[in-house]
Amino acid sequence: MAHRRFKQVDVFGGSPFKGNPVAVVLDAAGLSDDDLAAMARWTNLSETTFVLPPLDPRADYRVRIFTTLHEMPFAGHPTLGTCHAWLEADGKPKGDDIIQECGVGLVRIRRDAGLLAFVAPPLVRSGPAPVDQVEAIRLALGIASADLLDVQWVDNGAGWLALRLSSRDAVLRVTPDYAQLGKVPVGIFAGHDAEFEVRAFIAGDAMPEDPVTGSLAAGIATWLAKEDLAPDAYIIHQGRILGRDGRIHVCRDSDGLWIGGHAITLIDGMLRPSGA
Repeated sequence: MAHRRFKQVDVFGGSPFKGNPVAVVLDAAGLSDDDLAAMARWTNLSETTFVLPPLDPRADYRVRIFTTLHEMPFAGHPTLGTCHAWLEADGKPKGDDIIQECGVGLVRIRRDAGLLAFVAPPLVRSGPAPVDQVEAIRLALGIASADLLDVQWVDNGAGWLALRLSSRDAVLRVTPDYAQLGKVPVGIFAGHDAEFEVRAFIAGDAMPEDPVTGSLAAGIATWLAKEDLAPDAYIIHQGRILGRDGRIHVCRDSDGLWIGGHAITLIDGMLRPSGA
């Protein structure tokens, strides 16, 4: 198997090693689905991405996104991390913005004041979840009934169910029982004005609590915008329990709802499957 360019990018961190890492395999053409899945299991990160030539002529590149368990049609920090790696590897966008092709279609990414930001994709599922499912999740997370304000699907391709809690302290107090949580990716959040706290849980994944989660932030931001529960610009904090300092910048303007953050390459080299 040929050598491939490889980068590991820290995304959404307030400083290096404080965000969410994503492994990016450039020049992934010719790899089989089994190859991609094996590499993702080996990196043992929440996501590994593989850059391919686009199928849609409007796109600058195509990306496939794998967890240690399965392929995903969309994910947030892999989108920005892959874009950063592609630009750093001399990728040249066709226009002012970068157009990424992935499982949910085309995703627009822009560069703005040192940040990369993607337009939040539309939700494929929204609205309330079944009462018995919500109660099972509440018990698995140990959330007091009085602290649970609302629950909505915020699924933009990543499957998220989001629980809005009464306070940021209530979010930080949660101690999940992953054996009882089930297979649905669950996010919890609270906040007001320009500061929100988020946590994300994916039972069974290599990293069952995700450090910083762009797809969840995009889904929550879509919910908050629809119900006018947040200003046009604010910051989502995530990862404190894990010793991270995740900062997701949300901005709503006439072009859409943008989910942005910093990205920095911390590992840069070659993936050598043959060992030679």
